[in-house]
Amino acid sequence: MQDWKYPYEVQQVVVLDSIEIAYVEAGAGDQTLLFVHGLGSNLKAWQKNMDALKDEFRCIALDLPGYGKSSKGDYTFEVDFFAQTIHQFIDSLSLQNVTLIGHSMGGQIAMRTVLQDNKRIDKLILIAPAGFETFSEKEQSWFQNFVTPTIIKATPEKQITQNFYLNFHVFPEDAQFMIDDRFAMRTTEEYDYYCEMIPKCVMGMLNGSVRAQLSAIETPTLILFGENDRLIPNAFFHPDLTTLKVAQIGDEVIPNSKLAMIPKAGHFVQWEQAELVNPILRNFLKR
Repeated sequence: MQDWKYPYEVQQVVVLDSIEIAYVEAGAGDQTLLFVHGLGSNLKAWQKNMDALKDEFRCIALDLPGYGKSSKGDYTFEVDFFAQTIHQFIDSLSLQNVTLIGHSMGGQIAMRTVLQDNKRIDKLILIAPAGFETFSEKEQSWFQNFVTPTIIKATPEKQITQNFYLNFHVFPEDAQFMIDDRFAMRTTEEYDYYCEMIPKCVMGMLNGSVRAQLSAIETPTLILFGENDRLIPNAFFHPDLTTLKVAQIGDEVIPNSKLAMIPKAGHFVQWEQAELVNPILRNFLKR
């Protein structure tokens, strides 16, 4: 993964005593946008947003611990651990006027971050966030039994490709690098680490539910979902739910929130419909 090409120069900062966090930075401005990627992803997920917003804002995207070019270690991968990482990252760079932007798992991490302490975080943007949808103990047991390192490592390339397609309404050609990077990772020793990490992250999200605390989020919040999200809700467990219903769960409970549903977009809405998402982000940031 160290050989992956990133859109901007990679920098490093140490947090929690020994964890090296890789990040990229572009632009300048009074407001800092801090982008947090989702499960199985990395900071490249934000390139289209950084490219569009860097002329007006200081844009920073990071690789979470265990991901991309950041440190690999025996971490808990709990949501609280990732939130602590974000706080230390903000402190280490002395960031001010921060808007925290999280996608999927990164959205749940972002919510936990502001729930821990919001003193430096002015605004919150949740893009197809995990955390609004909840799972029963029986459903959690299913994940524990079937999302395992062995099963992930045995996933054939055809299924890996299909899994990426599920993140989009219509898979765009310029997202092919996501599949290529995953295939390249499979040829390295780091793939074993990745296969061990993903189940821990999944259980971390299930154990770190924020649903009951949404009303305590006082930070002005923008919620975005793709209308054609095929990952949220989980259709296997919750066939009666729709993406809109899940989105409304957060919008109705978070006190100072605004909801936007993006047409012709799947779970990776910020990439697939960047030309629609970026103006919405910009308008919210200038409120």
